[in-house]
Amino acid sequence: MSRAYCPACERPQRTCLCDALVTLAPPCELVVLQDPTESRHALSSAPLLHRAIEGSRLVVDEVCQPEVLLGSQWRTDTLLIYPGPTALDGPKARARGFRRVLLLDGTWRKVRRLIHCNPWLLELPCLALAPDAGSEYRIRKSPRRDGLSTIEAAVAALNLLYPDQDYSPVLGAFHKMIDLQIAAMGDAVYRENYPA
Repeated sequence: MSRAYCPACERPQRTCLCDALVTLAPPCELVVLQDPTESRHALSSAPLLHRAIEGSRLVVDEVCQPEVLLGSQWRTDTLLIYPGPTALDGPKARARGFRRVLLLDGTWRKVRRLIHCNPWLLELPCLALAPDAGSEYRIRKSPRRDGLSTIEAAVAALNLLYPDQDYSPVLGAFHKMIDLQIAAMGDAVYRENYPA
C-alpha cells in the first residue's frame, strides 16, 4: 500500500507541513541550484524554501551554463551566497542592488563539487554570512561551525539584504519538519545519534 501524499506540500500526509508554510515575496529573484543527489534527500530544506519564496526557482542540475540559469547579465545581476575570499558585507551588497540571489544546495562536499563543475560561479560577487548562532538543523550536522541549511542561509541573506522585511517566518515549516522527524525516530534514538 502506497503512502498518501499532501498535494500542496508534496510530503506524506502524516508529515504535512502546510499549516506551517508561509509565502513571502522579496524584491529579488531567489534561485537555488541543487546538487542532484541532494534532491533525493527527504529532509532537504530547499523544497520548503522554494515553496515559501514567491517567484523562486529550484534548479536540480550538476552542470549549468550561467546565461541559461541566470540570464545574460549574470555577472552583475546575481549575488552568490557563499563565503568567497572577496565576499561583500551586507551594506556593500545592499548598495549594489542585485536583482537575483543564488544559493547552492547540498552538503559542503556537494557544494564544492557544484563549484568544481561550474567554475564560473566563482566569478560572481559573494555574500558571506556570519550567523550569530549555529544551525538549528538538529538532524543534519555541518562540518563547519558557521554552516547553515539552505533555508536558514536564505533567510539570513534576505534579512541582511532587505532589513525592512523579516523573512524569519519562512523557518516555521523547517522547524516543524525537524520536530516531526525527531518525534518519528524517538527521543532516545535522537539523543544517541545527535548528542548535544
